[in-house]
Amino acid sequence: MDTAKSETRDGMQIDWDAPIPMNDGVVLRADVFRPLAPGQHPVILSYGPYAKGLAFQEAYKGNWARLTKAAPNVLQGSSNKYQNWELIDPEKWVPDGYVCLRVDSRGAGRSPGYMDVWSPRESRDIYECIEWAAAQPWSNGKVGINGISYYAMNQWTTGALKPPHLAALCIWEGSSDYYRELCRHGGILSDFYGSWWPRQVVRVQHGQGERGFKSQVTGEPVAGPETLPEAELAQNRADSAGEAKRRRLCDDYHAARTAQFEDIEAPLLSAGNWGGMGLHSRGNFEGFLRAGSKQKWLEVHGDTHFTHFYSEYGEALQKRFFGHFLKGEDTGWAKQPRVALNVRHPDEKFVARAENEWPLARTRWTKYYLAPQAFGLSPNLPAGQTTLSYETTGDGLTFSTPPMSKALEITGPVAAKLWVSSETSDADLFLALRVYDPGGKEVTFIGSNDPRTPVGLGWLRASQRKLDPARTLPYRPWHSHDEEWPLTPGEPVELDIEIWPTSIVVPPGYRLALTVRGKDYEVDGTDAALPNAAYPMKGVGPFLHVDPDDRPSAIFTCRNTLHFSSGKEPYLLLPIIPEA
Repeated sequence: MDTAKSETRDGMQIDWDAPIPMNDGVVLRADVFRPLAPGQHPVILSYGPYAKGLAFQEAYKGNWARLTKAAPNVLQGSSNKYQNWELIDPEKWVPDGYVCLRVDSRGAGRSPGYMDVWSPRESRDIYECIEWAAAQPWSNGKVGINGISYYAMNQWTTGALKPPHLAALCIWEGSSDYYRELCRHGGILSDFYGSWWPRQVVRVQHGQGERGFKSQVTGEPVAGPETLPEAELAQNRADSAGEAKRRRLCDDYHAARTAQFEDIEAPLLSAGNWGGMGLHSRGNFEGFLRAGSKQKWLEVHGDTHFTHFYSEYGEALQKRFFGHFLKGEDTGWAKQPRVALNVRHPDEKFVARAENEWPLARTRWTKYYLAPQAFGLSPNLPAGQTTLSYETTGDGLTFSTPPMSKALEITGPVAAKLWVSSETSDADLFLALRVYDPGGKEVTFIGSNDPRTPVGLGWLRASQRKLDPARTLPYRPWHSHDEEWPLTPGEPVELDIEIWPTSIVVPPGYRLALTVRGKDYEVDGTDAALPNAAYPMKGVGPFLHVDPDDRPSAIFTCRNTLHFSSGKEPYLLLPIIPEA
């Protein structure tokens, strides 16, 4: 059944359900928003599983309310009828001479086929969508990709395929390592996949049809036009969340869903979020560093996962980037710093600063040792031999600096070295880098997926402590995750733990602290309880690690012990940035 149609509305020519044939015979469906003026225009493409016809305001009510409060410019100059989760607003881009092309990914929304998220087949689909778009009479032959999260993550793998007409990549808060960032943190299963899969993807699988949402613009089922039996829907999709759970180690399955970064050639803008711990932030740094592109930029901001993608700041940044590479305009991009950081301060204060590289060349890598006697944290090497134990179901152990005598900036990757034993054959380590104000209250920040996040988070399953020496750096340990080394109860092992990149200026009178725990970080045990929230928000949002099959109580509910002795002095390696 051909569902394609075209109409003029709201100052745009809109092609609904435009067919895009793939090389295996499957026909994907896309909505195309085009300028009314004749001629050829650059294309902004997106490809993903969230249903191109599903309104942001309907499907993500709580986030829409937060967005419009944080970035009220969203409500200006647009009817907002065409707002779609994590994508640009056509009414803000088409008047500037862009074609906005939204493709429902294979098996999702209006596109038929077998749904297998982030698979090599999807990357090939995007390649073919790019080449299709470049050949259309309304296209100038230059195609850029833009979008948040899913629409960012698949840009790494597609870019590595080098589509001839791919002109620019804007990778906004998109992880780049399928195993280490999406499926497992330090080898520990992230429960995010299991909750995200049914909540955001399966509900709009192609064939939900009349059982699902309807477009507020066309009135058509966003996951139709067919309405298929549940049994057939199950046969038409991979068990992606189940695969993440079953595959404890990093294997060819994960490698096939992780880019060959060095093969990327297109100009790229990697835009990260300091508060994206748990899925995205690490990927924006690692992908930026590893991409083969000769023209690449890094930008890092704060606030929610979506605020600055839509804010005046973020929209202007994207338009300067795409205007330069898709239109050949003088947008001032030639003066864009290679690294643009919004350095974080307490009270949600951010100070923009231009840099030339990442990590910063002037970084003073400084060891702050854990002092067992007073639970201190300082550059001074502690003396003596002792142990400290904690219940893995409790709050763990917290080591803190004295109040700062002057401001201390920490911007960059962070690492910790610990010697740990367990009462059992394994131990899960959860590290939280924290800041406390002069009154002793923890300072948290609006994170991408939780309104109260700490300064930094790191994780490691002790049995997966094996390092890849070719990839490991002093400030960023790289675990191979290809075999398990069980612990002998009571015997300490050396652990190098990655804490994802961060930025914080600790003011005078404030303290920096490291907490070592056996379970997920929580601010104070309470749920922020935001309206229409899809999950509890206690400090890490949906990025929990509580699956009883992955973390059986018989192994992980016990006492862990930190060991201190001569030559085994646990420390935190901090990226201290000297005052200018």
